[in-house]
Amino acid sequence: MSITIFYRPEFIRMYRGLQADLKEETRKAIELFKNRKNHKQLKVHKLHGKMQDRYSFSVNYRYRIVFRFEGKNTLALLTVGDHDIYQ
Repeated sequence: MSITIFYRPEFIRMYRGLQADLKEETRKAIELFKNRKNHKQLKVHKLHGKMQDRYSFSVNYRYRIVFRFEGKNTLALLTVGDHDIYQ
């Protein structure tokens, strides 16, 4: 079962601002994320508080991607960055 991913403008803007090596790590994490078997490795988890309708997964130790489900197998990547994206 494949996942359809949409990239929101905020995500694209933040992604463009990343260094080249971090962009590559981000692309690889998104490719891994498309297969649900990798979700544990990427530390996919539901967020809480004001972001309770969103989820997150790891790009690396410092950077995360925040996303929201738009349907059963459709989601939107909302932003990418360090832990400050949760604020």
